[in-house]
Amino acid sequence: MKKEEKSQLISSLEEKLSNNPHVYLTDISGLDAESTSNLRRLAFNKGIKLVVVKNSLLKKAMEKSNKDFEPLFKVLKGGTSLMFSDVGNAPAKMIKEFRKKSDKPIFKGAYVEESIYIGDNELDMLVSIKSKDELIGELIGLLQSPAKNVISALQSGGNILSGVVKTLSERSA
Repeated sequence: MKKEEKSQLISSLEEKLSNNPHVYLTDISGLDAESTSNLRRLAFNKGIKLVVVKNSLLKKAMEKSNKDFEPLFKVLKGGTSLMFSDVGNAPAKMIKEFRKKSDKPIFKGAYVEESIYIGDNELDMLVSIKSKDELIGELIGLLQSPAKNVISALQSGGNILSGVVKTLSERSA
């Protein structure tokens, strides 16, 4: 690869790293062609971008990026694949799902919402992190609950009140 091509690739990686809030580093080396294809298809269906990169080029792109990826430098050994996602826990869930059939991909590390996670033992914690949409949904549900209770009480109270008025009007007639 020529120096010019390398610098273009580094710039492209730097842009992806800077523009994505969630970056996962995994190792998919050792997967056969069919399994790799299945993993790529699963990633595409879940809105996750999967890219295989050279560690040296990735490190240079990380250094140029506007984020602090330095703690992840120590996991840049062996084969490295990047997963980019808009949802913080989506790649972790996908990795867990794919591992039901295979021992790969191996989770190396992640940059999720300005936090660094390193090591395969962190994967379960990343799966349990709620996405922004999940948190907003829960918040809306919590906010709607009291309003629903008040409306329900007013509606049932209205039925009782109309019954009392009707009974009183019948008595006076």
